[in-house]
Amino acid sequence: MQENVRIKSGVGSRQSVVREHNADGGRNDRYSLHTLNSELTIKNSELTTQNYLLFVEHPPVFTLGKSGNINNVLLSEERLKEKGIEFFKTNRGGDITFHGPGQIVGYPILDLEKFDTDIGHYLRNLEQVIILTLADYGIHAGRSQGETGVWIDADVKGRERKICAIGVRCSRWITMHGFAFNVNTDLSYFNHIIPCGIQNKQVTSLQRELEREINIWDAKEKVKLNFEKVFDAELISND
Repeated sequence: MQENVRIKSGVGSRQSVVREHNADGGRNDRYSLHTLNSELTIKNSELTTQNYLLFVEHPPVFTLGKSGNINNVLLSEERLKEKGIEFFKTNRGGDITFHGPGQIVGYPILDLEKFDTDIGHYLRNLEQVIILTLADYGIHAGRSQGETGVWIDADVKGRERKICAIGVRCSRWITMHGFAFNVNTDLSYFNHIIPCGIQNKQVTSLQRELEREINIWDAKEKVKLNFEKVFDAELISND
């Protein structure tokens, strides 16, 4: 499925493209997504740019950012294989995180010259998309000072819970990587890592917070609507 994004302000008659990529029955292996991510980034660095947003679902995989600490992976390579968990080092920012079934993983490949050439502002915008989505479910979420991502009860010591991890890379104002929003995620996978290298803080999911299974397609639609609001974009399906 492909979706086009038309930017509504600040770019004249330019258009941007958002693609929802659901290969292999909706599960995307990390190597294929890295290849696609790289190909679209190269294409986006050409004179006439198009912007993409890849929505994917991975099989269980741990990914380590370029500045991450391998010691935050608590299982040996052999044990990872036994549990069917892949492991990859990536060129994004951030530390170790988990991707797997039940997450909404979004990879915006955007030319920030069409939006705002400020990486910090871009990260805050990604956070805001998820904060607004959680508000649609009646959940008050926010930010934790000095820790990128979206949190619940970030200011309540001992109750801090991260629900969305964010790690990006930017080259010549073209973005890669993105966010992982825990919806119906099996949180037991996080027991095998120190998520994002942050000690003594919990990870949660929309399912855990609401104590019921969530329709992930409905949740994705809410993410899309809030992406439109935050990035001042209009999503138009190519189907």
